[in-house]
Amino acid sequence: MYVGHGTVLLDMDGVRLLTDPLLRPRLAHLRRVAKVDQEVLRGVDGVLVSHLHYDHLDIPSLQRLGRELPLVVPRGAAGLLRKRGFRAVTELGVGEELRFGALTVRGTPALHDSGRMPFGVRAEPMGHVISGSARSVYFAGDTDLFEDMASIGPVDVALVPIWGWGPTLGPGHMGPLEAAEAVRLLAASTAIPIHWGTYFPVQSALRGAPGFVDEPAEEFTRHLAELAPGAEARVLRPGEATVV
Repeated sequence: MYVGHGTVLLDMDGVRLLTDPLLRPRLAHLRRVAKVDQEVLRGVDGVLVSHLHYDHLDIPSLQRLGRELPLVVPRGAAGLLRKRGFRAVTELGVGEELRFGALTVRGTPALHDSGRMPFGVRAEPMGHVISGSARSVYFAGDTDLFEDMASIGPVDVALVPIWGWGPTLGPGHMGPLEAAEAVRLLAASTAIPIHWGTYFPVQSALRGAPGFVDEPAEEFTRHLAELAPGAEARVLRPGEATVV
């Protein structure tokens, strides 16, 4: 299920993992398009965190899930969470693996800022490849395009970020074109765009929903058909699910 932004609920081989939980209706000046159905978050077995930015490592969202829930975080991030009372925190580095029940989780590189302002805590950002008995899923987290993505694949499903929360993208992010190229490099069979259509600045919606809420997914689908015609695009709005 695409919960929204960088948050995806994976249900594989009887294990339910949640990526980068951001579950709040508001985050600073950002407003969420649709509410999160809390029922779908019951029975989560663990959380994968890709990096330290506030829209991916959101302490209030993690607290709602419970301080006993196992968290997998980048190396250097555990201390921040343990100080907040989380008791089951495991660090994972790029190239390292761990087991989550029947699943294997491997840390992969990401080209993105490593800091969490304003306190200077830093941890290496990463993506994850989650492998089960029949399928493999790549969760990119936040990253810019890099050639070594080819070494991550092939994967069955690529969860690739295609936008953000505003009218423009800063450094360290992929837009629709770069995300489609990433799917080609990953040799993914199915591509699901994430990190779009979820949050927008309140001031940008004074005259209705801004175009950047919906347009990136349409653009991604067009680019994917050109760059990776063998990959199937499955566009999910926040709250929608699919079975692969």
